[in-house]
Amino acid sequence: PVPTPKMATSAAAIPNNDNSVLVSLPDPPTDGITGLSYVDELLASTSWDGCIRIHDTKSRSHKATKTMDSGPLLSLACSATSKNDVLAGGLNGNVMIYDMSSHTSRRIGRHLGNGRDNKVACSCLSSLETGLVASAGWDARFHLWDVRSSNENAVVNCALPAKAYSMDSHHSYTVVVATANRRICVLDLRNTSQLLTHDRESSLKYQTRTLRLFPDGTGFALGSIEGRVAIEYLDEIKAEQENKKKYAFKCHRVGDTVYPVNAIVFHPIYGTFATGGADGTVVMWDPWNKKRLSSIPKFASTSIAALAFNAEGTQLACASSYTFEEGEREHPRDEIFIRNMQGDECKPKTKK
Repeated sequence: PVPTPKMATSAAAIPNNDNSVLVSLPDPPTDGITGLSYVDELLASTSWDGCIRIHDTKSRSHKATKTMDSGPLLSLACSATSKNDVLAGGLNGNVMIYDMSSHTSRRIGRHLGNGRDNKVACSCLSSLETGLVASAGWDARFHLWDVRSSNENAVVNCALPAKAYSMDSHHSYTVVVATANRRICVLDLRNTSQLLTHDRESSLKYQTRTLRLFPDGTGFALGSIEGRVAIEYLDEIKAEQENKKKYAFKCHRVGDTVYPVNAIVFHPIYGTFATGGADGTVVMWDPWNKKRLSSIPKFASTSIAALAFNAEGTQLACASSYTFEEGEREHPRDEIFIRNMQGDECKPKTKK
């Protein structure tokens, strides 16, 4: 039988030091949160407890929980072509799709491994405007899947230089994947005979934790485990001609303690971006003028594991969830907070 979506209690409002209100959503995940993504006023989340959860951020209520039968869920993407579909990638390699309207799920593909080990996790997902779904995994493989197909065969796939850690896409054909060994892979989906067009080294000296493309797709922001963010461009020659140079800066550091940058998300209107770190803080940045815009007074008692803006950029969803940078230990419970962004917090600074 199809499980009945679970309804829950209302959210708890928490006054913040800057006179804004943070709302802690009810019935959060019960293990490490791995992804957040908006669909209108609904917020989807994935976690190591193996479930997709849906919250209504307007009514601040929990709408549904769906167990995906794929082990812990490591990746999340909301469909670019359907407001009912949410995609999740499992530790067992499954690429799953969840239909919120019918509360049913099915597998659309699977990472099968590289024959050398059993690391098959689908660690990265992206939904494309063509209706295809891109996935990358710990098996160092990239796949494209057609959600309309029932045979679970990839439309196309290719090898990556190492296991995938983070991925983003722009429009229907540009995909960038950050892998182990500090590699940055650029794929052009229009060239199916040679998907991987560029494989270069990250400008950061330590492992990449997160990567997000600029809203216009011309470059990307990278976050590393060593408390740094890099701004790089896909076409470096063209960028130099336009006097745009890659750069990096330090962030999420407290005294001599350096924390990983776990999450980056671009504002959908202004093109500025927020970073979330293992220090439990969220900071807004202006990449064009190389300025720190604002920081949200610390509210999380552990790491910020994931971030997501709504389509208007008026809400920021923040996952407070321990990311095991200090190994196995007692830690606070996992929570999802919603913060209404205030005034000029996200607006780029105008040059004087």
